Amino acid sequence: MTEIDGTDAALVRAAAEGSEHAFRALYRAYVRPVYWIAHGLVGNAADAEDVTQETFLAAWRKLRGFELAGDSLLPWLATICRLQAANRIRRQRRDRERTAGEADETLPSTVDVEQQVIDDDLAERILRAVEGLSPLDREIFRLCAAQGYAYQAAADELGVAHGVVRNRLSRIRTRLRTTVKEST
Repeated sequence: MTEIDGTDAALVRAAAEGSEHAFRALYRAYVRPVYWIAHGLVGNAADAEDVTQETFLAAWRKLRGFELAGDSLLPWLATICRLQAANRIRRQRRDRERTAGEADETLPSTVDVEQQVIDDDLAERILRAVEGLSPLDREIFRLCAAQGYAYQAAADELGVAHGVVRNRLSRIRTRLRTTVKEST
């Protein structure tokens, strides 16, 4: 190195005092070796680039009060790099485990074809039963059962009394329960 007085110790002292120029010189001198150390640890270019940047960011933060023991800053940077790579690998493992756990909870362990056929048949029977209702009853079913309207909101929408919606929906549910019982 030829900048400042050319030694890592002088550049570290200047960078610790806030010299961006000195830190940039250290960065240029050691970015490649740190990148290759990171690449060897994490195994791919994108993560190695991130670990390299995290290494130099951590070094910048820790420079104040740091005293270089030898002639080269590389051993210290390599230690920081190993720690940053280990953190990244742990974080990625946790993310994979969390993602795999979420996927396992949402997916059935097996596909039960017989149950799917029964469910499809049941849905078809319920649809036919709903189609057999009067137009008002179909609308009450659509609003209350399918769209979640409250009795009064459905009554207001349809221009009928609250009691009409409540009573008709009760009868519709009874009819559909009978349809379900017949299919099982």
